[in-house]
Amino acid sequence: MQNSGSVSELLSAQHSRLEALKKRHSHISDRIEQAHKSPSATDFYLRQLKKEKLMLKEQIEGIRVSEAASV
Repeated sequence: MQNSGSVSELLSAQHSRLEALKKRHSHISDRIEQAHKSPSATDFYLRQLKKEKLMLKEQIEGIRVSEAASV
């Protein structure tokens, strides 16, 4: 059984992770936008960025669902 301090620490860690993932997601969005403007950006590069962005989105949603379930 967890005490309230452990639960609080876990939620704080999840919140920190969520914020870091959101920041990375935003950074990847910016890189995708810049790549679209660049004639030298390859389709492969864009696909890789989009895959990474989707993976981050899925992780963000997983944490949100977990937080909602724990409330």
